[in-house]
Amino acid sequence: MRMYQRHGAIVSLLALAVASGATLLTWQHGAHNSLAQAEEKTDQAKSDVQTVAQANADFAFDLYHKLRERKGNVFFSPFSISTALAMTSAGARGNTLAQMEKTLHFPFEQKRLHEAFGWLLQHTRSGKGYQLHVANALWCQEGVPFREEFLSLNDKYYGAKPFAVDYINNTEQARRAINEWVEKQTQNKIKELIKPGVLGSLTRLVLTNAIYFKGDWAIKFDPAKTREEPFFVSLKESVKVPMMYQSGQFAFFREAGVRGIELPYAGKDVTMVLFVTDKLDGLAEFEKSLSAEKLQQWLSKLRMVNDVEVFLPRFRVTSEFQLDEELKALGMKDAFEAGQADFSGISPEAQSQKWHISAVVHKAFVEVNEEGTEAAAATGVVIKAVALPPSFRADRPFFFLIRDKRTNSILFMGRVVDPRS
Repeated sequence: MRMYQRHGAIVSLLALAVASGATLLTWQHGAHNSLAQAEEKTDQAKSDVQTVAQANADFAFDLYHKLRERKGNVFFSPFSISTALAMTSAGARGNTLAQMEKTLHFPFEQKRLHEAFGWLLQHTRSGKGYQLHVANALWCQEGVPFREEFLSLNDKYYGAKPFAVDYINNTEQARRAINEWVEKQTQNKIKELIKPGVLGSLTRLVLTNAIYFKGDWAIKFDPAKTREEPFFVSLKESVKVPMMYQSGQFAFFREAGVRGIELPYAGKDVTMVLFVTDKLDGLAEFEKSLSAEKLQQWLSKLRMVNDVEVFLPRFRVTSEFQLDEELKALGMKDAFEAGQADFSGISPEAQSQKWHISAVVHKAFVEVNEEGTEAAAATGVVIKAVALPPSFRADRPFFFLIRDKRTNSILFMGRVVDPRS
């Protein structure tokens, strides 16, 4: 490997610091102007980060409404998926880019969008009492020309370093390299993101995002109070689960058959927000009303309440998806069509070889216990070329012969180095 040239809360990321090492020299007026410009830039950064976070939330609920149609537990990282596709969009052009921007709710033109993602990623990091790590990478077919603007943009704003791999001659080694990187970035929680068969000799690029979180509860559950209690999987069926318990002051609300609570992690920068319906079988109906706007309404109603009893099961969930059909259904069709996709911003070969997204794969893990929560996710966007019809272009000196196939005799033989003579 070589360097190549349950329901999540919206976490508002505030206070983008102005890094300025400038020395005040002479003109006080100039210094005031510089400070004003820096403050204006910081205010713009704050605003853009919040706008992008809101856009990501809109996409998160769009995608959740597609994924909730599947049976069983669902867990994913919309942050990871949005980030990986934002990186990909840097190389999209024309209608392909327009569809991606609409599907992903991207609010700005490309330059401003990537700057906002860059600020967002800079401040999505570990804090007091918790670990939060995000990493990105580009896995490029060696020998293929990639546009410097695409590589530089992904490096500058996403910290995505390009690695050279050989999908053409050693697909399995490339797959292993990508999976090993994902495992490392997620503390070994996400394994085999790229399954056998996802990559092939026509793969030209894989864009990866990995995110890892580990946080202790601000107020931990006492293991001695955990009891085996029923969990109602349906109106008629319940199963025994280890139910954690504590009582204390929490942000809480209750209205119209729904209760919500916010459980902070150490440092209180990151929280878990949970919703439960009064009806045992009320989740499906509740899900229909979910949206980023509705979530904000509920979050605004959270109020600190004393002596709230919290019963929460210990749980561990791993989910994995190939998101091609969901993204197409949300409007991102052209990116997956070899004859329609335009990723000419990635490579000068993208159009002639009909580069397109062949898979968007995602895997996520979460474990919740008395101590806190550990969660990880990774997303891979796989871009491949189309096998072009075989061609023979005699546009350089060539050798030729004329043979009699009946006797396998070579009748004539020669070469042409200049067709004009």
